[in-house]
Amino acid sequence: MRKSLLVTTVALTALLAGGTAQANDGLIKDIDNASNWAIQTGDYANQRYSKLDQINKDNVKDLKVAWTFSTGVLRGHEGSPLVIGDMMYVHTPFPNNVYALDLANDGAIKWVYEPKQDPNVIPVMCCDTVYRGVAAANGMIFLHQADTTVVALDAETGEVKWSVKNGDPSKGETNTATVLPVKDKVIVGISGGEFGVRGHVTAYNMADGSVAWRGYSMGPDSDTLINPEKTTHLGQPVGKDSGTNTWEGDQWKIGGGTTWGWFSYDPETNLMYYGSGNPSTWNPAQRPGDNRWSMTVFARDVDTGEAKWLYQMTPHDEWDYDGVNEMILADIKVKGEDRKALVHFDRNGFGYTMDRVTGELLVAEKFDPKVNWATHIDMKTGRPQVVAQYSTAQNGEDVNSTGICPAALGSKDQQPASFSPKAQTFFVPTNHVCMDYEPFRVSYTAGQPYVGATLSMYPAPDSHGGMGNFIAWDAGEGKIKWSKPEKFSVWSGALATAGDIVFYGTLEGYLKAVDANTGDELYKFKTPSGIIGNVMTYEREGKQYIGVLSGIGGWAGIGLAAGLTDPQAGLGAVGGYAGLKNYTRLGGQLTVFELP
Repeated sequence: MRKSLLVTTVALTALLAGGTAQANDGLIKDIDNASNWAIQTGDYANQRYSKLDQINKDNVKDLKVAWTFSTGVLRGHEGSPLVIGDMMYVHTPFPNNVYALDLANDGAIKWVYEPKQDPNVIPVMCCDTVYRGVAAANGMIFLHQADTTVVALDAETGEVKWSVKNGDPSKGETNTATVLPVKDKVIVGISGGEFGVRGHVTAYNMADGSVAWRGYSMGPDSDTLINPEKTTHLGQPVGKDSGTNTWEGDQWKIGGGTTWGWFSYDPETNLMYYGSGNPSTWNPAQRPGDNRWSMTVFARDVDTGEAKWLYQMTPHDEWDYDGVNEMILADIKVKGEDRKALVHFDRNGFGYTMDRVTGELLVAEKFDPKVNWATHIDMKTGRPQVVAQYSTAQNGEDVNSTGICPAALGSKDQQPASFSPKAQTFFVPTNHVCMDYEPFRVSYTAGQPYVGATLSMYPAPDSHGGMGNFIAWDAGEGKIKWSKPEKFSVWSGALATAGDIVFYGTLEGYLKAVDANTGDELYKFKTPSGIIGNVMTYEREGKQYIGVLSGIGGWAGIGLAAGLTDPQAGLGAVGGYAGLKNYTRLGGQLTVFELP
């Protein structure tokens, strides 16, 4: 059975990485070369898996620092560098500088792009000035700046080939996410759900930056690019204007559902997959109804933008459980049957396994046992069964609901998981955090915060006392295989390799390597600042390297990053992670590791 699983996984990898005229041939060739790290997610399937195995579970204990690079910027460093051939491309948080480093010339800086952005965009960014990295295709480097400017740079010279504006920061529209280069398009999202932004995904033509299509998260069918008769939700047509008829009045116009997470792509179906974020405001009493299509998994045709299927995970969200986390595509056994799966670890604490072709819900189980806001997911309706005690809507405005697990930052936020086809296992960085939540009435003003809730966060009670776990997950059965406790949330993206090891970083600043089969810790090294970046790997001149950005920040580290001390600042995170100051400080550094 294991052999057949590996065969199907290899077939998927070949399709996603080797796959013909359906996708950008040059980028797919770069992705298929394991010596590169050519896209932020490792591949179009978001598996974050490397076939390199020179560094393995037997020798990883001998890793040493090969070289380092200071980015020159303090604040949270998410994402990772790209490596294509002899070139490495390193990004920073705001102001979103990009460095091209020549690995054949001792890492010399070949060119630098330094955008001049209005610093007034900084206070409009929800949860630190992070950026999740550049993308590359067709001899260009693509950057989506904090001020929503999408830029195409010449990969050889750094010259601006074209630029377009994707949003308006004066209305609260910003960007923190990377972009998806696919076929002849560059696909981007938008941030700003805490400012009443209406989320959308936009495809720009790669050649000149002209708009190919834009699909909104909510609104009339013409805006959402939903076909009422053909687009399905759990196998049933959604019907006319599904993006407005579960909203009261025109609330959908400031409805949130922003798209600041990760995108994946399947050449076989020609579908891209992503999730939409929280509805606006955080006070559920002000937006009765299911608030479709916030908190939703979208499957869209990349050529037209038309939605093929949707699945709303948290209707009428009452807790800010954004659905933007990555969709990992893998051919796996699900309850004994071969399935073309999509696996998603949601902020709401449930791990979902779906059929990525049809949108059928196959598995929905808690990946943190402390999740208490819902008992389970009804597999027929797809709806979570909410526990009244932890409902912020039923409890009413100005009522403090206590002991809700997980906290608003979720059992996992955007920090991406990885999948090892060799181990047939998903490796998930998680937050083990609960909260108190008090909604209050708030009015909308363009460009001003539109939150309407006060939060406090703290470690999940009656457990190991820490705020995080790094877990191995069986997506076919919906079960934890092993779990490794951490003092703080694991806010770093995982990397699985053919060497039977998994890498991740910690908020204190450790790069760690664990055995993929047991979770046993094999190596750790403390970098200069907390790690919220994603671990990557590449090979040059026959030698494998591991790279990671360190630089504390993001939602969990916003207190340190922005110098905040009020425990309820940072939407409740400052108090919850106050202890971080005893372990790390601000920084901005790339650290690259090698074997002796």
